[in-house]
Amino acid sequence: MQLRHVVIGLLAVACSAAVAAQNPPVGTPPATAAPAGPRGGGGGRGGRGNVQVMTLTTSAWMDGAEIPAKYAQPGDEVSPPLSWTGAPDGTLSFVLIAHDLDSGAGAANDDLLQWMVWNIPGASKALPEGLPQGPQLTDGSRQISVTGPYYRGPAAPASGPVHHYVFELFALDALLDVPPVGAAPAATRAAVVTAMTGHVKGKAVLTGRFRRAP
Repeated sequence: MQLRHVVIGLLAVACSAAVAAQNPPVGTPPATAAPAGPRGGGGGRGGRGNVQVMTLTTSAWMDGAEIPAKYAQPGDEVSPPLSWTGAPDGTLSFVLIAHDLDSGAGAANDDLLQWMVWNIPGASKALPEGLPQGPQLTDGSRQISVTGPYYRGPAAPASGPVHHYVFELFALDALLDVPPVGAAPAATRAAVVTAMTGHVKGKAVLTGRFRRAP
């Protein structure tokens, strides 16, 4: 099965070119394996240019494997537990962007935004399972998805192909002054990506696959 979209730079969004100048193309994920990308062991500094390679993992599935129904719309639709290593010195915040490579979302975006969390505190090393809903969390993190201020689980239909979901984590040397309310999700996503320009110091990628059971 051929992916409908190629992952280039940070995101397949119209405004990604500015941020992509810091992040060379990470390649196209094959249908049965994790995508080639900036993966690396804990804290390794073999990054590309000034962007340090980090590692993002979950205890819920192996990288590139099937996402359990618990974390999808047919199940409990709770956000998965995520943890990371290798953040560069001077990290002030993290941005997490999860998107479905195989779902078009209109002219503004080439894929579907499942979840975006920004201003995650720079000292953080994980996100717990089942993050509460709401535009702003108690630690200052902000979140949205294509349908609201919460995690949106995978929902690829049984009648179609398996969809590929990419979780991208970015370490920044700044906090982002982008409000979680007041604009459409696509506009907020674009504003976050634009605000990241010049501040990305580390990156990690985690993938998963999902399709509803027949």
